[in-house]
Amino acid sequence: MPSSLIAPGAILEKVAGDFAFTEGPTPDPEGNVFFTDQPNDRILRWSVDGELSTFLSPSGRSNGLYFDPQGRLLACADEKNQLWRIGPDKRIEVLVRDYEGRLLNGPNDVWAHPNGDIYFTDPYYERPYWQRNQPQLEVEGVYRLSADGRTLERVIDDLLKPNGIVGTPDGRHLFVADIRGGKTYRYPILENGRLGKAELFCEMGSDGMTLDEQGNLYLTGQGVTVFNSSGEKLGNIPVPERWTANVCFGGPNYDELFITASTGLYRLRMQVRGAAPPPSK
Repeated sequence: MPSSLIAPGAILEKVAGDFAFTEGPTPDPEGNVFFTDQPNDRILRWSVDGELSTFLSPSGRSNGLYFDPQGRLLACADEKNQLWRIGPDKRIEVLVRDYEGRLLNGPNDVWAHPNGDIYFTDPYYERPYWQRNQPQLEVEGVYRLSADGRTLERVIDDLLKPNGIVGTPDGRHLFVADIRGGKTYRYPILENGRLGKAELFCEMGSDGMTLDEQGNLYLTGQGVTVFNSSGEKLGNIPVPERWTANVCFGGPNYDELFITASTGLYRLRMQVRGAAPPPSK
């Protein structure tokens, strides 16, 4: 890994553990990091002061999380196959219940465009707590919910199993990982919110992802693998867990890399900041 990315002398540290499976890290405006312990049905909060607390439980067995431009928490509520928005008062608003009258496969990861549009992946991972054993939708797709909540459309329908997703802070490009296909693609975001032609970014899939201020893309799976803006591999950050699910920047200066990896939450101090600061207070 290039030394220009990691802070001098910094080492990966496990800041919290004893979870069943961690996912969905995302920072709030103060730099506190919210993440899920998905099998235990809870959303947790790691504060900038180094304190762990439970934000919401039960949480719809939420998976991916992301704060929208207004600072409200978006959650992929896997138990209900829904997309939720959770206010600071913990009031839950169901944004998406189905697609054309059919149950979604299971919203997995989510990103909010600066204009308020929401993009989320919908792969099918069968769960033991579901009341079904087969999907109602033939396509494992990517969806866009318009900022006003009135339009839900499928914007990608040709990936094997889309999973990780993140967009650029200027709202011009969207990255989506096809975890089964072992590839990550970059799409131009058009003025109408739909996506232009896919460009192969790298030959690696991912469970989750984030961007830094230099345009480097961080992919997960076996540790964290970093690619520059041209899709060239820069290196790998090993993580001592069987699987690394997701990653984000957080902390008071937005220069700490937080990694959700199976039973633990890890942190690595960086010399770069995240691609865009969290929503303003």
